[in-house]
Amino acid sequence: MTSSARLDAPWLREAPLGDLLAVLDRDGEEARVVGGAIRNTLLKEPHGDIDIATTAMPQEVIRRVTAAGFKPVPTGIEHGTVTVVASGTPFEVTTLREDVETYGRHAKVAFGRDWRRDAERRDFTMNALSASRDGTVHDYVGGLADILARRVRFIGDAAARIAEDYLRILRFFRFHAAYGEGAPDPNGVAACIAGRAGLERLSRERVHMEMRKLLVARHAVPALAVMTETGLLVEVLGGVPLLASFANMVKLDAALALKPDPVRRLGALGVAVVEDAERLRERWRLANAEYERLASMADRWWHLSREWEEGQGRVLLYRIGPEHFRDRVLVAWTRSPEGAADPRWKALATLPERWTAPAFPLKAAAFIARGVPKGPRLGAVLAAAEEAWIAAGFPRGKSALDAIADAAVAGPP
Repeated sequence: MTSSARLDAPWLREAPLGDLLAVLDRDGEEARVVGGAIRNTLLKEPHGDIDIATTAMPQEVIRRVTAAGFKPVPTGIEHGTVTVVASGTPFEVTTLREDVETYGRHAKVAFGRDWRRDAERRDFTMNALSASRDGTVHDYVGGLADILARRVRFIGDAAARIAEDYLRILRFFRFHAAYGEGAPDPNGVAACIAGRAGLERLSRERVHMEMRKLLVARHAVPALAVMTETGLLVEVLGGVPLLASFANMVKLDAALALKPDPVRRLGALGVAVVEDAERLRERWRLANAEYERLASMADRWWHLSREWEEGQGRVLLYRIGPEHFRDRVLVAWTRSPEGAADPRWKALATLPERWTAPAFPLKAAAFIARGVPKGPRLGAVLAAAEEAWIAAGFPRGKSALDAIADAAVAGPP
């Protein structure tokens, strides 16, 4: 049974989208906005990227948009997708499709003209809505009711949808964390558990990208809790999830008004020692900067304490920089008995906002002028002077710096 509703969305009529739809939606062909933009607008969320589906074949799309002065880019033409740049804004325009064969991520598709068949090949009911340019929303799979209930549900047989692409296991929990309310759909959870061996077939990059989105979703904590209880999160992390630490990090983000950071949240969830960071680097193919942050979070976070004086905090901040400092303090805080309102932890975590570490002011020239030859001795004297400067509290006055330099030169080689 097909149901429909009316979408009152100004962006549907405004240029350049309205102009592009007018070009595609005429002369025997139909075009509609599909997917996330419809879902998000009905959920009163920002609509995000706007995708278009059409009955027109890719070459006809290219012909029409070129004649209208838009720029077609054949980004995925073998799959029926043309990116159309209209007034500087890109829109993905895809010819209606239906699956002929599916095997893992890769499906053999045929172009079609049947909107229902196109909807039925998508993953979740709330993602399968389409909207005509007059605002009519077309629903072939019960997505409107599921949006109203904030329920993430696979289209048709959940196991079959998962077997088409095992990334849908992670997407199920990510979409529930972002848009769902209450417990996740039990049929969906059962199908995810049954299909979990397929997670090993996925590329590390796809897992990484999907999990980054899940970690910062609104209801990430309960979604990850279900994944932990069902054994799915152990499969993905390759180690034991630290769910309490993650839940506390979410509380700290809110208490300190921090933008949710997927790398920091991953550190809270999956990193206790440096070996955890190394494992995640391999399993998720992390960028070097991501790995370095995780490794820094794991580096003796247990040494940090709410009892630290500000001077101790300044030394660590100088040595590792503000980003790594904030990461490590927050991870240590999530694993302490004190809650998100603790003033002493907050003072330590916000130190980079009050104090900027100065650059070491003594240069090699100051020691060469004091008779230290270039070479290993000069490096040793510089290092000794820097340690003395840090221990003295980062003085800037000339007399203090001269005393530190003289003492370093007089010290042992």
